[in-house]
Amino acid sequence: MGEHDLESILRGKTLKVYLYLLERVGSKVGVREVQRALKFSSPSLAAYHLDKLVSLGLVGKTATGEYFLTQEVKVGILKFFVKLGKFRVPRFMFYAMWITSMLIAYIILYEHTLSIHNVVALMFGLIASIILWVETIKLILESRSKI
Repeated sequence: MGEHDLESILRGKTLKVYLYLLERVGSKVGVREVQRALKFSSPSLAAYHLDKLVSLGLVGKTATGEYFLTQEVKVGILKFFVKLGKFRVPRFMFYAMWITSMLIAYIILYEHTLSIHNVVALMFGLIASIILWVETIKLILESRSKI
């Protein structure tokens, strides 16, 4: 199955269930746990989306009826995140931290005059930092709203 096909299937509540399982890599979850955590109306709804993930090959099912993640895919919003150990961090955060630290180093280490070079360097650094931090925060908030 292609990435585009997978992305068209992995959306809505199925994506919420997948993201929930991604947060619990290495753990096994039951249908009722997923239903309660994601506030689904019934356990059968949670089971439907879990079985859908099993049929896609992303999730496995034990003999006792528990589900576990078998494959991680980067579709949708997940494309913008990097996995660091147990955490998922927006890629923009690395760029934001780098540009912000360069701006702080420039402010601390260089003599400041009102020359056009200083003003432009500060302006570009400040604007780039603001844009990258805003995009990072938007990604974090959007990913949290998916769950």
